[in-house]
Amino acid sequence: MSISLDRRAWPLTLGFVILAGLWLGPLPAMSRTAFSAHMLLHLGVMVLAAPLLAIGLVRLGVCLDRVSGLRTWMVVVFAMEMVVVWGWHAPALHEAAARHVAVFVVQQFSFLTVGLAIWLLGFATLRRDAMATAILGFALTSMHMTMLGVLLTMTPRLIYPADLCLGAFGFEQLEDQRFGGVLMAAWGGLGYMLGGVVLGCRLLWGADAEEVSGEQRDWR
Repeated sequence: MSISLDRRAWPLTLGFVILAGLWLGPLPAMSRTAFSAHMLLHLGVMVLAAPLLAIGLVRLGVCLDRVSGLRTWMVVVFAMEMVVVWGWHAPALHEAAARHVAVFVVQQFSFLTVGLAIWLLGFATLRRDAMATAILGFALTSMHMTMLGVLLTMTPRLIYPADLCLGAFGFEQLEDQRFGGVLMAAWGGLGYMLGGVVLGCRLLWGADAEEVSGEQRDWR
């Protein structure tokens, strides 16, 4: 029984390991002076650790099919994710998180919360209507993250204080900001697009709560 549980829980364990590496490693300190390091930390939490945690929870039996108003909750959560991502990249809030530890902690917790929520809403349901709503949400999330990344990449000047864009990989200040934008557009946009593709495949394969056996809920 314990061996079976361990096998099913490996994505959850890996997600926590990655999260610990992100938060306890060098990236938090680097992100205070390098926008590209901030973006690596942000995307690592939301597009790498969060989906692994969500898949691990699903494999352990978490299911949202009986949640009342699930599709409404999906709309609310996907909208909140967009507000959180765009809000924390507003110059004033980004600077506050870079300069104050307490604000940084709130920022990272909000990234993890909304990131885990949208991946869990996408994966922890077998209802066809809910999966269709989640696919639309993932598509819109991919679009808005790509748009933000393009905006950061194409801007002709610094929009953040110069001492927050000193660069961690040999970049000049404006290059550092632009590289962060490239990461957002490529990694963020592609990650959520792939999530939507996975959900689309499940939907096309006819994964319905009334038709799928318990074994299919394990994501084996």
